Amino acid sequence: MSPRVSRRGFLGLLGGAAALAALPACGSLPAGSTGEVLASTLPLPEPFRVPLPVPPVARPVGVDGSGAELYRVTQRVAEQEIIPGYRTPVLGYDGIFPGPTFETRRGRPVVVRHRNELPVPTVVHLHGGHTPAEHDGWPLDLVLPVGDTSDWTGHHGMVGDPVAGEREHRYPNDQRAATLWYHDHRMDFTAPAVYRGLAGFHLVRDDAEDALPLPRGDRELPLMICDRAFAADGSFAYPGLDQGMRSVPGVEDAWMEGVLGDVVLVNGAPWPVHEVDAARYRLRLLNAANARRFRIALTVPGGPAVPLVQIGSDGGLLAAPVVHEAIEMAPGERFDVVVDFSALPVGTEVTMVNGLDAGRAGDVMRFRVVRTAADDSRVPDRLADVEPLVAPPGATLRTFDFARGPVGGHTGWTINGTSFDPNSSIADIPLGETEVWRFVTDVHHPVHLHLDAFQVLSRGGRPPSPYDGGWKDTVDIRPAEVVDVAVRFTEHAGRFVFHCHNLEHEDMAMMATIRTV
Repeated sequence: MSPRVSRRGFLGLLGGAAALAALPACGSLPAGSTGEVLASTLPLPEPFRVPLPVPPVARPVGVDGSGAELYRVTQRVAEQEIIPGYRTPVLGYDGIFPGPTFETRRGRPVVVRHRNELPVPTVVHLHGGHTPAEHDGWPLDLVLPVGDTSDWTGHHGMVGDPVAGEREHRYPNDQRAATLWYHDHRMDFTAPAVYRGLAGFHLVRDDAEDALPLPRGDRELPLMICDRAFAADGSFAYPGLDQGMRSVPGVEDAWMEGVLGDVVLVNGAPWPVHEVDAARYRLRLLNAANARRFRIALTVPGGPAVPLVQIGSDGGLLAAPVVHEAIEMAPGERFDVVVDFSALPVGTEVTMVNGLDAGRAGDVMRFRVVRTAADDSRVPDRLADVEPLVAPPGATLRTFDFARGPVGGHTGWTINGTSFDPNSSIADIPLGETEVWRFVTDVHHPVHLHLDAFQVLSRGGRPPSPYDGGWKDTVDIRPAEVVDVAVRFTEHAGRFVFHCHNLEHEDMAMMATIRTV
């Protein structure tokens, strides 16, 4: 048996011999995304009828012995009305999709205790978190379902730290204010777990950002954008999952390029609508899709696009605002933007569209300007101090080639010609040293680094794109492209991963282990 099959078999044991759900027919492939379209088999709702939900804010239940704020989250199956008139079973943090939003502050550590009442193992990763290795969400640090007493250690030589029932994650929050998010990161099963609902926002705030006159309160909206397909009974349609939520081993080869749904969800609602004042709004945009890229723009009937004023990236505020007509977002990326609705008459409908799809996935959501209102917010010309990350002369250059290739006994996705091996490091990186990493691709691959953000230096020997500014932890690399980034890991020694954030690519082994030393 090949190592790849062994690993999948190991992680699929709990699921048992589940029958595959019937899969809808594939649709046409949209521009700009690597994947196959999975078409829904229920009638799709009319867009812009469902109000935009805003995820609830998580509340601490106390403090632990170190003085850190303590939160408890229960991962459980619940039903949620996503498509009007249907009930969709979700895997939810606290039983909701998206999960509760964590509002945290720089320098104030938090502890989150996750309890797994799901029928499958899970792993929680804080995406964008500057987090010690033991709390980062190593893909084999499984949280087994409550009551599971299996001995998962040592199977097939896999290195991990499985625990039964609950796991505690300590987040120092010693990083810039930024839009982070948390999601499942179980090896070989990230894609179906996130698709079924295991994702939520984690915001870090700080005094410097609070001092800026940016929109806040109800005029600050976290927007988790993703795509899904639905079966005729309203359940999520995904290859290789049965209706009991149990995983069968692995992403099917036919879907290895990525799963693209035909319904766009924002905060878990299909093509929602939101009423706004004629004022400025701060939109924290997150692409939480498995594989779909979005080209986000705001349109009004008969008029030009409403400007998107970017103030932040994955790793927090930019040095100065950047005005875009549209923003391209790959899976895992975040863009923090300010939109000024005050120049529009009351009654104007502003549609957020996806310029990479001409079908139903070409619409995202709608804003309705419903009232005039006072507004003392503005976007300053100077937002933050952003340290340029400069590699010294003679800095280490590492090249990583992301491509399709042989994985075990079949074709999968590889980095430098190899599939993910949790037992060996592809590179040992000295803490505190700045290196240049060169990413080379065959098709679209959004590359995500754990532990620390980086800065984009160039694309194909040319300057970075308009979407590359500031601190990034995920970079969208287009087909046959070469991107150089400056990388510096700090503070936390240990074992981490980097990988493609097309989740089907990740599950098909496009991930590598590094060690910071």
